[in-house]
Amino acid sequence: MIRLNLVLLAAVLISAFYLVHTQYESRRLYTALDRAQAQSRQLNVEYEQLVVQRRAQATPARVQQLATRQLQMRPVTPGITQYVVVPEPLVAPMPEARGGRP
Repeated sequence: MIRLNLVLLAAVLISAFYLVHTQYESRRLYTALDRAQAQSRQLNVEYEQLVVQRRAQATPARVQQLATRQLQMRPVTPGITQYVVVPEPLVAPMPEARGGRP
């Protein structure tokens, strides 16, 4: 009878330690999941901010402003436009074919 009681006591103790270990792992994993979700939300917020900044950087007014200030470009007017004329190429006469040969 004593052996049975010791075996049952050992089984209860092992079960209790396993339960404590399982609860600890569960809490640790839940905390890690919560941190990962918080980081995911933060990264989504940062991504949205970057998208908004990219859109703001690419507005036509900003591009025009950068072109005039930094690149010193100016609007096209007929007075400053230079037209390039490409001369027609000289075509050499082809030798006439003799007897069907080139």
